[in-house]
Amino acid sequence: MTIPQPLDQPGRRADWWRAIWPAVLTFTLGIGLWEGVVGFFALPLYLLPAPSQILLTFLAQPGYLLSIGAVTFGNAFAGCVLGCGLGVLTAIICVRWPIIAEGLVPLAVAASAVPIIALSPLMSLWLGSISPASKIAVVAVMTFFPTLVSVYKGLISPRADALQLMHSYAAAQRAIFLKLRVPAALPFFFNALRVCTTLSMIGAVVAEFFGGPQNALGVYIKSQAGVLRTREAWSAILVACLYGLAFYVVVVLIERVVMPWNKHR
Repeated sequence: MTIPQPLDQPGRRADWWRAIWPAVLTFTLGIGLWEGVVGFFALPLYLLPAPSQILLTFLAQPGYLLSIGAVTFGNAFAGCVLGCGLGVLTAIICVRWPIIAEGLVPLAVAASAVPIIALSPLMSLWLGSISPASKIAVVAVMTFFPTLVSVYKGLISPRADALQLMHSYAAAQRAIFLKLRVPAALPFFFNALRVCTTLSMIGAVVAEFFGGPQNALGVYIKSQAGVLRTREAWSAILVACLYGLAFYVVVVLIERVVMPWNKHR
């Protein structure tokens, strides 16, 4: 019998390090190459600042950048919750009435290919360019379709013999759904949720390019890039990355609590 090692055992720490070192090495080499290319070719600031310059610009006003990032993240979070929630609800309806799935799921796959750059101006026109509603709507649309497709595939993933076994025990549809379909769909749901965390920040920032409050990342990036203050624009991009990564990590931690048997490397 194998006794599982606690998290603080050296073996577990070694496994954790082996899992992340390729990403750490690639990131370090990429940043070093970026820094070297900018220094070697003496690229002007308005074209491409060095990572060290971007970091110094961020450290000069971290409070302000994080505060405007919080505004954008608030819209991204609200849109993600709305889009993923509607996606899950629609997937459940599709399982209950398969005829709806036959018409809606292929449409959802096609709609996922619509570029967000084409959707944002329309949402700004319909819901107001300054209003957070237009940004939340853009994020909700972006996250709705991936969640719908993934969760639907998860809900219909149980094998036919498992369903037949439940029917042989005269299990009610609710019991089949809660005890068979939902556990099977959880990995699909969290996989979609991890994708949607990054999509939500992208959607919120891009939506703000077409109008928004002054204290928002997208507006700040557009205004700073428009006057060739690229260090400031890149520092705001760094903040967007930090919020997106933090959102992703929180989802991964929740997934490990909900599904401890399905830990990802």
